[in-house]
Amino acid sequence: MSTLLISHSACLQHLTPAGHPERPDRLRAIEQALEAEKFQALGRAQAPIADIETIALCHPIEYIEEVREASPREGLVHLDADTSMSPGTFAAALRAAGGAVHAVDEVMSKKAANAFVATRPPGHHAETARPMGFCIFDNAAIAARYAQKRYGIARAAIVDFDVHHGNGSQEIFWADKTVMYCSTHQMPLYPGTGAVNETGEYDTVVNAPLRPGDGGDAFRAAFENRVLPRLRDFAPELLIVSAGFDAHMRDPLANLNLLEPDFAWATQQIMGIADVSAQGRVVCVLEGGYDLEALAQSTAAHVTALMHG
Repeated sequence: MSTLLISHSACLQHLTPAGHPERPDRLRAIEQALEAEKFQALGRAQAPIADIETIALCHPIEYIEEVREASPREGLVHLDADTSMSPGTFAAALRAAGGAVHAVDEVMSKKAANAFVATRPPGHHAETARPMGFCIFDNAAIAARYAQKRYGIARAAIVDFDVHHGNGSQEIFWADKTVMYCSTHQMPLYPGTGAVNETGEYDTVVNAPLRPGDGGDAFRAAFENRVLPRLRDFAPELLIVSAGFDAHMRDPLANLNLLEPDFAWATQQIMGIADVSAQGRVVCVLEGGYDLEALAQSTAAHVTALMHG
């Protein structure tokens, strides 16, 4: 089995205002990086359109319809201060969720060893009925819920190393003992959530905030001291990674100082947990990362780690 890369050109049609950091060139940079010879062994697939019923595992039908109806025929509309829609956004969001779901299918059916979903818009800020922070549907959360419904997964875990806290994923699973949400993130920083004492109703929310200026040593310590022990105890049957690369030292939206080897190391640690309790099953979905060079190189390091097990 090989690592599977899932993407779709429709995700380039989600347009954002001039100068906006979450732009189509992010996917183009990733695509170019993964065209290198060492990635020729990657399996490659097109992200399908997610069924509305599947998205509704995390988001009410009324919310999904509100988003659909907000879609403009031309130009841009703003859902909040930094989340906008163009005519191609709703289709892109359906592909982003569909890519995460397809990754679950391929990994659970053992057609792929693991998967990386390179789509946009990202998802981890989207709450149950609220778009936020460039995000419309929570792709990682949808993947977890789908795995439970379709494959009977008893315990799923989401590991989020984006520099921003995934308030949406935390909110969706706050009162759910069957899904663990673990996050490393800079604090203070948007969206303001993610304190250590935010643990959920069943102690299945694990936050490991980092301080501005922290680098790889602090990041690895947060993983080793807080995240990995809790994951081992939880023994998830599927691990989903909210793979944001904006904790890189080059990223313009935050102040952490991670480098490509840090993302590769974190990926390897997550895979080690998966090997013990989840038959190696790991699904990764793209979140942030706004410096194109850092994003491309960090994604390449992450996917290399996935490929080499």
